[in-house]
Amino acid sequence: MRGASALPSRVRIQSGPLTEAGPSGGRRELPVESVFDVHGVSVFYGTKRALDGVNMRIPRSRVTALIGPSGCGKSTFIRSLNRMNDSVSSFRLEGQVLYHGHDLYAGNVDEVEVRRRIGMVFQKPNPFPKSIYDNVAWAPRNLGLRRGLDERVEGALRGAALWDEVKDRLKDGALGLSGGQQQRLCIARAIAIEPDVLLLDEPASALDPIATASIEELIHTLKGRFTIVIVTHNMQQAARVADETAFFGLGASDGGEPVGTLIEHAETATIFGNPADPRTRDYVSGRFG
Repeated sequence: MRGASALPSRVRIQSGPLTEAGPSGGRRELPVESVFDVHGVSVFYGTKRALDGVNMRIPRSRVTALIGPSGCGKSTFIRSLNRMNDSVSSFRLEGQVLYHGHDLYAGNVDEVEVRRRIGMVFQKPNPFPKSIYDNVAWAPRNLGLRRGLDERVEGALRGAALWDEVKDRLKDGALGLSGGQQQRLCIARAIAIEPDVLLLDEPASALDPIATASIEELIHTLKGRFTIVIVTHNMQQAARVADETAFFGLGASDGGEPVGTLIEHAETATIFGNPADPRTRDYVSGRFG
């Protein structure tokens, strides 16, 4: 970010609830800190409203899943968390997206720094047409993080559960990997610069069941190091990997056009077992969507 006070220093967070000593000597759980606080966020593409009035808190060191029918604004929302929508000329956002209390859309914010701290992995694996090593080393090199580069690349590949499969062919082309390996390589590429947050936009939708299981296992491993937000069309996947789940649906705009809206956000067990909103109940039970 431009300016020393634009964002706080990153702190590596441990998983699990925070506790403190209680008056009787036991431990009591403290509230979980927010990474994102989203206030009244509406997204427009030109005159079309794609997302309407989202209020949402995303806690640190947890996995938050976004589910809902096609066209309800899930991907629009997740891309708003690291300003990925800025590349769309007609994009406009109203409201606030606070990251550790700092407005990501304030005038002094450097979008490149936002994306360094808030990494993203897309639906379709998109490795560069370079070697496996150079894919992971690309962002650290661009950021001037050249000291200990070999160790950084190895650490990222280990973190993405890929090191043992590729350690003897790091100079081979990344496009020769399987689809699941390519997606894990993209995750390694994202974590090589040690972001605070990982955004995963349907990371397993193009993969077979075995590769999907590997990605889900990796998500469980990574949540001890990163806050993770995942868009998924697979409700069973959300139930397996997420601590919290947000259900997005379609409402009506002032002009009667359908618009994405946040219906309900709660613990995953609540969303799938005892949702508060009947629209959520209908969706997770398969009555629509």
